[in-house]
Amino acid sequence: MTYPPPSSRQQGFTLVELLVVFAILGLLAAVAPVAYDKLQRATEYRSLVRAAMADMRQARHTASTSGVDARFEIDLARRQFGVEGGSMRLVPDAIQLRVVVAGKELTAQRVGYIRFLPRGGSTGGTVEITRSNGSGVRLVVDWFSGRVTQQPLNSP
Repeated sequence: MTYPPPSSRQQGFTLVELLVVFAILGLLAAVAPVAYDKLQRATEYRSLVRAAMADMRQARHTASTSGVDARFEIDLARRQFGVEGGSMRLVPDAIQLRVVVAGKELTAQRVGYIRFLPRGGSTGGTVEITRSNGSGVRLVVDWFSGRVTQQPLNSP
């Protein structure tokens, strides 16, 4: 009995192997959008927290270098925040804001301010940034020093 030389043997994939590969690709295609959406929401949240911290610190720095009060503004009605007089950052719908400020720093239009003073103090306050699952952070502005710190929120 003679066998064909090894170089002339046919090579390729069987139908079963191809079906397994297509099934795996289909599974990945079904899972990828969900994972991407979750990653995008997490990125938006982290970016928003960093931006709020940076804006508060910028207002503190502006007050100390210019010798004039600077205010961090939180507009709950329009869902935006930023340093007063500067560009405002929009808050995505999936993220909730809660603000505690001094009574004189809250307007009837649901706009709150944290005022930073030239000598380092502030009116103090907190900004809670919460995800839709209940987790989040509390940004705390110390009234005496104007220092901005971040604390985790306890999940409900």
